[in-house]
Amino acid sequence: MALNVTREVQVLGAMTVPELQARYAQVFGEPGRSRHKQFLVRRITWRLQANAEGGLSERAQRRAEEVVDERELRTKAPAKTASDPTGPTVTGLLVSNHDTRLPMPGAVLSREYRGREVVVLVLDNGFEHDGKVYRSLTAAVKAITGSHWNGYHFFGLGTKGGRT
Repeated sequence: MALNVTREVQVLGAMTVPELQARYAQVFGEPGRSRHKQFLVRRITWRLQANAEGGLSERAQRRAEEVVDERELRTKAPAKTASDPTGPTVTGLLVSNHDTRLPMPGAVLSREYRGREVVVLVLDNGFEHDGKVYRSLTAAVKAITGSHWNGYHFFGLGTKGGRT
């Protein structure tokens, strides 16, 4: 029986994730761990096509084995050891009171003003220009220009964080 890959992909695309997981188990002979619909569709399609076409040639299989040293491949993360007592890495949401219109601390804002390059370094707690730290970007720009400017407008920082 010839496999119609296009028709099979359409059928798989219309399936729900639980149906795809059942089809995955049927095709691969073991349950899948993924709940990502597109991944399941692609993996099932690949396996059906490989079964119908015969998979990799012997030459391609030998070459793949030459390239990959299976002993170096990991299927699971390494277990916690005595030399690394920290255990798994914990990730979480980073909460910051940083103004989103500004780049992150350490970034450099620059602009040409009256024929000279103006450079301001963004700090955690202010802005540095010519070795002096200012509490606000507007204060730094006022020191640079001698007149009141909105610091965000001076450097072209808008609501999207880029030049306007």
